Amino acid sequence: MYRQNKVDEDNFVHLYDTTLRDGSQKKGISFSLDDKVKIARLLDRLGVSYIEGGWPGSNPKDMAFFERIKTAPLRHSKVVAFGSTRKAGVTCEEDANLKALIDAETPAVTLVGKSSVMHVEKVLRVSKEENLSMISESIAFLKARGKEVVFDAEHFFDGYVLDKEYSLACLSAAADAGCDFLVLCDTNGGSMPDTIASVVAEVNNMFPGKVGIHAHNDAELAVANSLAAVLAGARQIQGTINGYGERCGNANLISLAPSLHFKLGYKCLPEESFKELTKISRSVSEISNLSPDPYAPYVGSAAFAHKAGLHASAVARLAESYEHIKPETVGNEREILVSELAGRGNLRLIAAQLKLEGVPGGEGALLKRVKEFEEKGYKFEDAPGSVELMMRRLAPEYNEPFKLVDMMVTVSDRRASGFSAEAVVKVDVSGALYHTVSEGQGPVHALDCALRKALVPSYPEIEKIRLSDYKVRILDPDKATGATTRVVVEAACEDQRWSTVGCSDNIIEASCQALLESFELYLLRNRIEALSKQPQEVVA
Repeated sequence: MYRQNKVDEDNFVHLYDTTLRDGSQKKGISFSLDDKVKIARLLDRLGVSYIEGGWPGSNPKDMAFFERIKTAPLRHSKVVAFGSTRKAGVTCEEDANLKALIDAETPAVTLVGKSSVMHVEKVLRVSKEENLSMISESIAFLKARGKEVVFDAEHFFDGYVLDKEYSLACLSAAADAGCDFLVLCDTNGGSMPDTIASVVAEVNNMFPGKVGIHAHNDAELAVANSLAAVLAGARQIQGTINGYGERCGNANLISLAPSLHFKLGYKCLPEESFKELTKISRSVSEISNLSPDPYAPYVGSAAFAHKAGLHASAVARLAESYEHIKPETVGNEREILVSELAGRGNLRLIAAQLKLEGVPGGEGALLKRVKEFEEKGYKFEDAPGSVELMMRRLAPEYNEPFKLVDMMVTVSDRRASGFSAEAVVKVDVSGALYHTVSEGQGPVHALDCALRKALVPSYPEIEKIRLSDYKVRILDPDKATGATTRVVVEAACEDQRWSTVGCSDNIIEASCQALLESFELYLLRNRIEALSKQPQEVVA
């Protein structure tokens, strides 16, 4: 059965998001100011306790973020400015970093400080006593100015192994200065869950209710280590959306939140926010200009995908037999895949999702057709739209919306302007023949434009479709330029997304197949939706 734990209202874990700072250190990410503001709004909608906006003393963009966010304050989350303890040999009043933290005018501030004797002596190159003064004086300075202060004890777990007494002394210096949270950082990401649990338990006995965890994912244990820390008494988790971060990333809050809530019974987000997890995860991916991870736990497109016939059949009878949580609780959805491994149960489930009365033409016939196509090189688990189109084409009421009569694509090298592509298509739409020509940036783009030009006069809604992805796979590379090519096209229109596939030893033909199926599926869906909205005739 799905596990449903009673949530203790006093058992609250603060989620502290550092996507805008630590997450921005991921290779391939470069947030603009507008990007940072958009993500902050999403995090606020999710309801995380803290949003770390950046390091105002390090760059103008982060300072501009704090200025911008003041003009339209967040509704749920506290904005946090991040910085370091004062520099050695200067007073807090003289320290430019601390001044920038004050100028950011955030209600909370996070200070990072060294808690490993090796880093104190060999990286900072100051005495152990001076480092303790840097910690305590900096925190007291900010507390005197009304700030909530979080102390990030950098390299704490590695430092604890080297010199336990000194690492604990760093925490004591922060706590005595009035620090609100003591966050233990597994900065190198190499600690094991049992170590995290035992150390956090010891620290929590010394400073009950003030301990947090900041885990990195270098050993792929950031989520596990964070959960171990919470079970040992930590009440703040620092992490990022989708686990973005330097090197291998940070603890993934998208995975942590539902694990805390549904598996362990802790409260960390508003109840209604969990249904937003998938949407927010994917939105942050798009803003970051990164593809969503299809295999991400809870929110990935494959997280509740069932391919084997045995699994699909079991899910049809009892969903929790192969699902540890209901997909809709985290805003995701179940996907039934079709391939040569599929059984009749897969097709029945897909038909039910499409609200079809059974599988048109029979399950056996359609399954045989799928397997024949896959033997030729088609792959339908990446293109469920093509399977849906197969079903809709087999329905008794199916009426072909258009038919490709002829197609030609040419590429020419015009020395003055470079390569150009031109596509010519003839399309039959209900007996009317449309002969159109279009140029494009490449052969597939030209073909897409020419097909649209032929179809839009009869089906203007096609103009709203955009191609969001185009994937090419060479199936038999040993045949070099004569190899069979599989093309998968992903299209989108508003909230709808669908994928279709084409396969041929000619990449243009494969692309044309995928494009035509993409357009036809959208038209058939629209037709069905329009029919469903028509008033039903009442028979007396």
